[in-house]
Amino acid sequence: MLRNAPKFYEVAKRIVEITKDCIIVAHNAQFDYRILRTEFKRLGFEFERETLCTVELSKQLIPDLPSYSLGKLVRSLGIPVTDRHRASGDALATVKLFKLLLAKDTEKTIIQQMVKKEPKLQMEPKLIDIIAETPSVTGVYYIHNKEGNIIYIGKSKNIKRRLNQHFTKTDRKSKKIQLQVATVTYETTGSELVALLKESEEIKHNKPILNRALRKTIFTHALYSFTDHNNYINLTIEKADGRKSNITTFSTRQSGRHFLEKAVEDFQLCQKLSGLYKTKASCFHYDVKKCQGACIEEETPESYNSRVNELLDKYSYKNQNMVIVDRGREVDERSAILIQNGIFKGFGFFNLNHQINNLDILESIITPMENNKDAQHIIQSFLRKKKRLKIIQL
Repeated sequence: MLRNAPKFYEVAKRIVEITKDCIIVAHNAQFDYRILRTEFKRLGFEFERETLCTVELSKQLIPDLPSYSLGKLVRSLGIPVTDRHRASGDALATVKLFKLLLAKDTEKTIIQQMVKKEPKLQMEPKLIDIIAETPSVTGVYYIHNKEGNIIYIGKSKNIKRRLNQHFTKTDRKSKKIQLQVATVTYETTGSELVALLKESEEIKHNKPILNRALRKTIFTHALYSFTDHNNYINLTIEKADGRKSNITTFSTRQSGRHFLEKAVEDFQLCQKLSGLYKTKASCFHYDVKKCQGACIEEETPESYNSRVNELLDKYSYKNQNMVIVDRGREVDERSAILIQNGIFKGFGFFNLNHQINNLDILESIITPMENNKDAQHIIQSFLRKKKRLKIIQL
């Protein structure tokens, strides 16, 4: 349904036109309004409208119902609904519900009280000045207190926008930042990967007081392989164990499983030998002719293992010598992340291609960094997500 649907920017102007001088009515209006404001903010437009929530109105006008979810509410009120959980169906059901509520509100007092306009956050002058002096670039930023100490380190593809979020949010960490910030310094990287690596290392070295969550290891699960008694390479997602050599790491078990499911499809692997289908017989993919039979020893270990090794070579840089080339700080500059014998050495910036083809020159422009588990996770997950990265094998 979404494949051929228009992008938000294509319909944004129409949304502005049809909502002008109107009140947005929605079931749980706060959620829908927040989504709209977020999308418009990404386009650089401040979208402000009055809202009215049919959940809150229903609780006022029809009290003591067991549930106020849209489906149960319209069913209990005998309102016909088609295409439930689809945009048109839910919107029409909300219209019918709203008309019923309007009819019930004979005094019109509740309607008047329930109209809300989101209050505009007033930012302190010092915070406005800090944002004004910060560029909209990719990099790492450092928030300092009045003593000059770094209290928070972050990375962003748009530092100005990220600081604006810190200075307007109302969660506990944001409030602490707003109270303590005196100045912000930053380093541009151009490359999001370099920014991630730099942020991770500098948090570990500086231990800023408001970065408690990121001081810990940022991955929980890993992909491991072992050879079974029939000589087939098996894959498994397990809790990360620093004592064992892994292929790649994940922030959650779910993301690891999602990766493995896609890998099984892409490399025509066996669900059973990948730990995705527990059975003593053939896997489901074999029954639907998508597995070549390694689960019941119909395919030879040599044939099956060759495809598993393709997967391992693609997503693990173990024993590899390579340079990951990404954006630089300027238009004519590129960043280089150096891997030697499977070990992350650091990053640097270059302008001319011969600088990365000559290993001696390359090593001289590289800023050394620690090859820890977090750095490996950042690189591996970035390689998984960014398909168009340029990689040069040395």
